[in-house]
Amino acid sequence: VQLQASGGGMVQPGGSLRLSCVASGFTLDDYNIGWFRQAPGREREGVACISRSDGNTFYAESVKGRFTISRDNTKNTVYLQMNTLKREDTAVYYCAAEKSLLLLRARNQAQYWGQGTLVTVSS
Repeated sequence: VQLQASGGGMVQPGGSLRLSCVASGFTLDDYNIGWFRQAPGREREGVACISRSDGNTFYAESVKGRFTISRDNTKNTVYLQMNTLKREDTAVYYCAAEKSLLLLRARNQAQYWGQGTLVTVSS
């Protein structure tokens, strides 16, 4: 059972990246999926999540209007499209899978975590 996050890299402010989270060993559409990030010296924070039941999406205020979370169940993959990136978006980004939306959103808890992918926004 594994979550594999990828797509990070270095981008200039105002640029875009798309992160991918692929599940192996289980079916992603059985889970609520979240993207989290952790910047150096800071606590991990929730960025976005998508519910398993109806596909509702939720975003942190800091990324609303710039980031979009989506899922492709045929590929067992969840994406995070990040546009208009800012320096403060620099962090290691993790995807996570959890059956309880409450635990995922309110407590940043998840049953499965990916290994993280580094996003650096710098000129």
